[in-house]
Amino acid sequence: MARSFAFLLTISSLFSGSLGQTGLAPKQYLSLPLGNIRPTGWLYDQLMVQTNGLAGHEHEFYDYVSETDWMGGPSYYSSLEEGYWISTLLVIMFNAMVPNGILVNNSGIIQRTQEFLDYVLDHQDSTGWMGPEVNTTKPRYLWGRYPFMFGAIQMVEYNPDLTDSVVDALYKFVTLANQMLHDNAEGIEPWTQTRWEDFVITLQWLYDFHPNGNEALLIDTMEQLKYTGVPWEQVFEAQWHGVNMAEGLKALPATYRFTHNQSDLDRASEGWDLLFQYHGRPSGIYAADEYLAGLEAVRGTELCLVVVRSYLYQVIGDPKYVDRVERIAYNALPAELTGDFWSRQYLQQQNQIAAKNMSPNPFANDGPYSNVFGLEPNYPCCTVNHPQGWPKFITNAFVTTADQSSLAQVYLGPFQTETTLATENPVTVTVNTIYPFSDSLNTTITAAKAFTYYVRIPSWVVNGTISINGGKPTAVSPNNGLQAVPVKAGTTTFTLNLPAEITTESRPHGSIAVHRGPLHYAFDISRTSKVLTENAEQPLAKDLEFDATTAWEYAIDPSTLQFVNKPPASGTLPSPVFDSGLPPLSMTVTACPINWPVAGSTFASSPPTNPACTGAQKTITLTPYGATKLRIGEFPVFTAK
Repeated sequence: MARSFAFLLTISSLFSGSLGQTGLAPKQYLSLPLGNIRPTGWLYDQLMVQTNGLAGHEHEFYDYVSETDWMGGPSYYSSLEEGYWISTLLVIMFNAMVPNGILVNNSGIIQRTQEFLDYVLDHQDSTGWMGPEVNTTKPRYLWGRYPFMFGAIQMVEYNPDLTDSVVDALYKFVTLANQMLHDNAEGIEPWTQTRWEDFVITLQWLYDFHPNGNEALLIDTMEQLKYTGVPWEQVFEAQWHGVNMAEGLKALPATYRFTHNQSDLDRASEGWDLLFQYHGRPSGIYAADEYLAGLEAVRGTELCLVVVRSYLYQVIGDPKYVDRVERIAYNALPAELTGDFWSRQYLQQQNQIAAKNMSPNPFANDGPYSNVFGLEPNYPCCTVNHPQGWPKFITNAFVTTADQSSLAQVYLGPFQTETTLATENPVTVTVNTIYPFSDSLNTTITAAKAFTYYVRIPSWVVNGTISINGGKPTAVSPNNGLQAVPVKAGTTTFTLNLPAEITTESRPHGSIAVHRGPLHYAFDISRTSKVLTENAEQPLAKDLEFDATTAWEYAIDPSTLQFVNKPPASGTLPSPVFDSGLPPLSMTVTACPINWPVAGSTFASSPPTNPACTGAQKTITLTPYGATKLRIGEFPVFTAK
């Protein structure tokens, strides 16, 4: 990641678009404060499973959390103090467990996060520095503060009584950071050069909500961070660290807000498209087993990458961003954890025929233990970072328009939302659904005054309908992905029916992937489970090896795909729903056995092109990818007779 300053853009080229324009450009959409959006139904259950799993217990036994040097303990991971656990206290605090605790109203988590916040603020030194470097000789790098600041902001959103103490502490740090940046880029190293956009987003939160006469300081600090950081507009076509790339997707929209340069948004959109064109996965995410990894089904995708959310939609407003994030949440995210959320992978594969110590190793830059389900396979970062995935998805499910006169649901699922729109219009929205395991969503809205409500209609919907207040269903007619719903004072109800067709996606070597709606479908390989290691303090924290117990070497005839829906009679999904055999949706397809070599003894070679059947045809079942732990997600094809 290290690079010379000759690679940096000049100030004149960076900010040429800002001539005659000052301040921050507005976002297209605004997020709601933490706590205004709550999960219900199966999504609430999913968050409770996470809370009762590894995430909710790390504070009891996991050294990086239970003995963190951010609270005076002896445990730290690197000199950067960047490990994602710094945004946690005892239960994976700020960036993950602040929203997790609040969304499930867990008083223990809320108390621990408050204790962590208090400790860090109480120990801020006279220079403005925050963190475990205070009163030590440890090097002071800026990056490690950024996740802490995100957590602190969320706590202020939920509890405005914290505003003065947090905002005052942030300004002390911003003043110091500004001085350091002007002083020959002090506090900058390769990691900070890469993830400067996180600090910029914090600065923009201060500018938007608590400028306190410091607008010039905030803008100057944003410019300095951009000037001393990686120029993301130049690297989208490069071989790059995968999680840093996910972080960098936020950089250009954040930059646009202070440069007012349309080319920043254009390049962000182009970079997004290039990333998924050359590295995209049917599960919604892109391949990066440390560095970008191309299209081969055997290459890996890191869990930390899966849970990093882009905020491009709020700035740019293109529905392609929320369509993809929803796919990631309902496919790639649950696939990388056991159903009980006690074990996680470092890397997942599209075609994953074993989860074990792999020899030979298919991952160019990660270890052979990377796809084991365990406490900390390969690196510990994902152990403490993974819990932010579901909470961040939930807390960004609704946005308001820039003038705050309208509310929009952009991620579909079961939610309840309460907010007050412009002109003192209190609004409550309840969405009853088991989506994505159903095509129907029933929404009830109460409002004091009339307004226009919006709901996203995904790009994969075919012949969708809406019925308002019990009226006749009519075809949906979204504009830029959003369906307008007129809401009167009082109560408004509407039902969406959002069917989708079975589609196939072309993959390398003539193989295909199968989709319907937001879900990607895969062949779930039955498995044995072997305990490799068990934590001495917490026996539920295990490293698990999974091995296939059934044949997986199949080609399929896509013309025979049939969708099967067996909705739960009770209306309630199993808990947890993302595990083998539990989702109510599936597909059947005609398949035949083929010769499909294994590379080494642990992973499948590339899908064979135009394979010959080696046995009788049979019907196999495909299930939602997120519920599979061993799978084939990219199939060779044949024509059934």
